[in-house]
Amino acid sequence: MSRDYSFAQSFMWMSFATVSLMVASQMGAFSALTANALNALSSSNQAEVKQSQLVVDLGDRKVYLYADGNTQVGYDIAVGKAGWETPPGKFSILNMQLNPTWQHPFTGDVIPTGTGNPLGSRWIGFWTDGTHQIGFHGTNQTDLIGQAVSHGCIRMRDKDIQALYEQVAIGTVVVVQP
Repeated sequence: MSRDYSFAQSFMWMSFATVSLMVASQMGAFSALTANALNALSSSNQAEVKQSQLVVDLGDRKVYLYADGNTQVGYDIAVGKAGWETPPGKFSILNMQLNPTWQHPFTGDVIPTGTGNPLGSRWIGFWTDGTHQIGFHGTNQTDLIGQAVSHGCIRMRDKDIQALYEQVAIGTVVVVQP
């Protein structure tokens, strides 16, 4: 009985933290402290869930989804261009959004969800400096997949980011290798 209660309580806190993180992210108030707290909450339930990991190969311009150490699927990607390289290292998914809006980093213009939005229909964030974020997202420029063209983000075909979004969760490990 206490295990069921503990799981329900953890799930409630994780849900609350996820919503809080998404709201803070939309308001530009996302912080590494919030991400660390969320990671600590989500890691308590990871033992009961199939262990998954994303491995980004910047050289091959692919992302691979692993579950329990076995490759499940690979997707073609676009990566950060010279001067805006996708950072290598070990990270974890910090936030996920359906139909995200996009704010231009230089002009501040906000692009609503839809066909003109350069983020596509999904966002999976895994890095932040407290102001800027890097993550996986769809793109409305699929002809650029396979190239180094972004400001550090990992662009994917919209159908691929939709499939990936269903297979990962907050806290999933993301390894970015050169």
